[in-house]
Amino acid sequence: MGTLATLDWVIIAAYFFLIGWLAWWVIRQKTDTPDDYFLAGRHLGFLIVGASIFSSNIGSEHLVGLAGSGTTDGVAMAHYELHAWCLLVLGWVMVPFFIRSKVFTMPEFLERRFSPLARTLLSGISLVAYVLTKIAVGIFAGGIVFSVLMPELNFMGMNSFWIGSILVILFTGAYTVLGGLRAVAYTEALQTVVLIFGSLLVMIYGLQAIGGWDQLISIVGEDMFDLWKPLVPEGMEGTWAPVLEEDRMAWYFNTNYPWLGMLFAAPIVGLWYWTTDQYIVQRALGAENITEARRGSIAAAFLKLLPVFIFILPGIIAFALAESGQNAMLQETLINADGEVITQNAQAAFPMLVTEILPVGIRGIVVAGLLAALMSSLAGVFNASSTLFTMDFYRKFRPESSEERLVLMGRLATVVMVIIGLAWIPVIQGSRGLYDYLQGVQSYLAPPIFVVFFLGIFFKRLNKEGCLAALFAGFSLGIFRLAIDTPVALIDGFAYAEGSFLWIVSNTFFQYYSLFIFIVTVAVMVGVSYMTKPPDYERISGLTFGTLTDTDRSENRSSWNWLDMSTSILLIVFIVIIYLFFS
Repeated sequence: MGTLATLDWVIIAAYFFLIGWLAWWVIRQKTDTPDDYFLAGRHLGFLIVGASIFSSNIGSEHLVGLAGSGTTDGVAMAHYELHAWCLLVLGWVMVPFFIRSKVFTMPEFLERRFSPLARTLLSGISLVAYVLTKIAVGIFAGGIVFSVLMPELNFMGMNSFWIGSILVILFTGAYTVLGGLRAVAYTEALQTVVLIFGSLLVMIYGLQAIGGWDQLISIVGEDMFDLWKPLVPEGMEGTWAPVLEEDRMAWYFNTNYPWLGMLFAAPIVGLWYWTTDQYIVQRALGAENITEARRGSIAAAFLKLLPVFIFILPGIIAFALAESGQNAMLQETLINADGEVITQNAQAAFPMLVTEILPVGIRGIVVAGLLAALMSSLAGVFNASSTLFTMDFYRKFRPESSEERLVLMGRLATVVMVIIGLAWIPVIQGSRGLYDYLQGVQSYLAPPIFVVFFLGIFFKRLNKEGCLAALFAGFSLGIFRLAIDTPVALIDGFAYAEGSFLWIVSNTFFQYYSLFIFIVTVAVMVGVSYMTKPPDYERISGLTFGTLTDTDRSENRSSWNWLDMSTSILLIVFIVIIYLFFS
């Protein structure tokens, strides 16, 4: 395995110096008010918004989990990346409501639309979700990268995995705590450039190492490049038709990414994540106006198409190099004695490619890109978590707090979230795969949030009673599933009695369970709302399509032009082309 040479370390050191200098420059700017600290003074331009959204999203679950899924399942997970169209929904549908309301957080918007209790409930669930997914997964991925790049590193009894995790946290946490969203957004913009450039180099050198595109396909087979092939049970035709009766149990239990789940459940998670999650939307809230926020969303959507090529494709290349025996280290690490891919080891496919196929110097650039992805993802969730805690909990119970006190509490909240995240790493290590773990948790928590936001904006008749009932019902079902799944992931050899109720729940494919939560939540919200009195339409003026004023509509129309519309249409065309190419 290749090791990092002096030139590589010089490049990595230069990257850290550049990030540190940029963060220091931003920190020197005014960050002593909640507007400045949590939303960058609401002065971000569309390029910074777009790059920051992309960089926050492209973190640990991609350079570790998504590349790993490419190694094990080919392009199947590209379905999630092609949900870039969800960012158009953010820009065109949701942004006008969010910007016009001048809120700091998504739960705060929910309070204005429904009730204070809805805000508190969503804030609490969001913080729990960040611990379960984004923070702990980001730390875990940082450890994997370091364990591959510097496997022999040891300090005070800690191996390279834990040393890497802690180093990434300390550096990222430092500038996030001190500089707030402004420091996060500007450093993420720079990290986006480094990440894309470095990942493209991995793809280019990887194709060169395997012998070109045709050689890659001949080794792994065309099925690895078929978006639809992994979505049906073994032995079935690649069709949208229902499966045969004798294969129905295989279809409903433990099937890898069936079309039914991808068609209906995956977009629910995508729309929740891209249009209502504080982690993403906070960048749009920091924009100067609706126009800048919308254009930033469109720019991020174009960038979001890149992971199919810069992460999934390298994962497939790693499998090809191992399968063909062209790289002994990859073959030994990724393929077991039966010739099957070792799922757990596949999580390290991307960093292993870096050490195995890249020349000195180039390797340093790509490692800097890996670190950029890890740091930007963690910085984003640190900032979002501190904003939720401070603005939705602390300020609510201490309304007399000064602006300086609110900023201080935001910084302290970041430290606490990191410590809690560290405790969840063993759970993630026990899961089937990093990306699977992440998608599973999100699929259980996303449906009720998606339902109350979208139904709440589109239907003015729905009220606070319906919203609260939907949130309680949906979250109860999601947390119930998480409580059942966690022992299976955490305890070696743990299993429920086959055929028992808990076994059925645990083994129901996560996307089907997500659809079940969605259906129940919609029914509860609509049913309870119509059984109780309508909301006060004056109080929710401008917060739903049915209560928009003439001024609101005029403002919306003046916020876009032909360029915004044409670039949005172009994005849809690109998505269709990619689907056709991988079909």
